[in-house]
Amino acid sequence: MPDIMIRNANMINEGQSKFCDVLIKNGRIAKIQSSISSINNAKEIEANGRWLLPGMIDDQVHFRDPGSPHKGCIASESAAATIGGITSYMDMPNTQPPTLDLDALQAKKTIASQTSIANYAFHFGVSADNLEIIKQLDPTLVSGVKVFMGASTGNMLVDDPKTLGLLFANVPTILLSHCESSPIISQNEKLFREKFGEDIDASCHPIIRNEECCYQSSKMAVELAKKFNTQLHVLHLTTARELALFEDKPLHEKRITAEVCIHHLHFDDRDYKQLNHLIKCNPSIKAVSDKEALIQAIANTNLLDIIGTDHAPHTLDEKQRSYFQAPAGLPLVQHALPALLELVADQKMTIENVVKKTSHQVADLFRIKERGYIREGYWADLVLIDKNPLIVAQQPNFMRCGWTPFIHQTFRHQVATTIVSGQIAWHNQQLFLNCKGHALEIDR
Repeated sequence: MPDIMIRNANMINEGQSKFCDVLIKNGRIAKIQSSISSINNAKEIEANGRWLLPGMIDDQVHFRDPGSPHKGCIASESAAATIGGITSYMDMPNTQPPTLDLDALQAKKTIASQTSIANYAFHFGVSADNLEIIKQLDPTLVSGVKVFMGASTGNMLVDDPKTLGLLFANVPTILLSHCESSPIISQNEKLFREKFGEDIDASCHPIIRNEECCYQSSKMAVELAKKFNTQLHVLHLTTARELALFEDKPLHEKRITAEVCIHHLHFDDRDYKQLNHLIKCNPSIKAVSDKEALIQAIANTNLLDIIGTDHAPHTLDEKQRSYFQAPAGLPLVQHALPALLELVADQKMTIENVVKKTSHQVADLFRIKERGYIREGYWADLVLIDKNPLIVAQQPNFMRCGWTPFIHQTFRHQVATTIVSGQIAWHNQQLFLNCKGHALEIDR
């Protein structure tokens, strides 16, 4: 692994901006100084004052491996992720087969060890039948345990109060929840079917999967976590109303935390007219007022702790089907940081806060060892940001599904260089497939 020297970077780290050189040796950050003497045989990257950030740690992706290789796999999606500034990811358990036992977990880890360009970890899934496995689960083997409290497929929906109580009381690690109320969704679907049949417009999605369905489920999760003192992380908040369930406190003072995803900060219900089912996702993209409340909360308070993607690719053909047949989910990783940095360009969020909520606090919450910060001795997971425009339609799409909801966008920032565990993964518009991501070490 060759040494790398990054010259004249504007390092954004731990709430500060600092111009410096950074030396990387053996995959780790060896020196951070205002000026470092030249090192023989080191590859030098001239930053020219560009932002140097710790790479984004994405706490929620669906890389479809194993089970749906036509949509994406660990190799393809991890490669695309590095182009979007993501150096580490945590993959969700609803693959085929689902990650409900240790054999399925190990199978995914084996695939990642052989093919992942970014660093990786895996969340464990919950069904009504695997609670005994979860009780005995070694918390260092997984990044978290994920429960679908509503609106899941297969056998991963867990909405029985008794089962949920046992789960919240006994889960040995952080519990991640997808919160939507299945009874409310089912009733709304019935009403819309009676009125429109199968020909329902995409704009009806946030009415069917509405504020009430999210709030009631999130409220139940928070109440259970308080009752059993569970460490709970509520995923992908989408409504202003749900924010009242969470505390405006620093991360280290909380047992209950919340995530918001990039597409819920970028799109709103006006975008269904142009994008239709391309932005159909669960929970749904909702009103402008909800988007603005989420932006305010993530940018200016501690109500929301982490920003993720919930990357969930489907083929374009699948997305062009009728409402009930079109699957929910968006491919997002390749454009993660450029899309998020639009908030910085619009002066709605500081670059320091972006780093805090895409890197620092993700590492802290999930207890990821020696990552998420630019510190001497830590693994070198770094991203250089270029302020040249990124015209999305002109960049090759490396996500296997071959499309993006951002196709009509021009972003004001792009990722110039991504370094994963001290290896160059993306540089000067070139992807380096020989980069090998490492397993994230969970320090619980």
